[in-house]
Amino acid sequence: MRHIILLAIIGLITCSCDQTSTSRTSNFSLQPIPGSITYGGQPRMKLTKSPIGSQVPHHFTDQWGDDVFETYIIQPDRSLRLVDRRIIQQPF
Repeated sequence: MRHIILLAIIGLITCSCDQTSTSRTSNFSLQPIPGSITYGGQPRMKLTKSPIGSQVPHHFTDQWGDDVFETYIIQPDRSLRLVDRRIIQQPF
């Protein structure tokens, strides 16, 4: 009987840990910054010829002169979702 209770407690702890880590990663999303394609909302033009799920790279220089490389993924409704951003800081 002790083994069953112990296994039940370990199972509950394991389930709660998995749900916590999943909810943290699913709520994380990059926010657009000035210069991003989706800054100020989705673009008016829809990418109709690009396949759903394809990646769209975007390179621009931010207000501090740093190079920013962003990657978007085309969603089923043809909107863009920002999935990656890399900022390369320029030396003096």
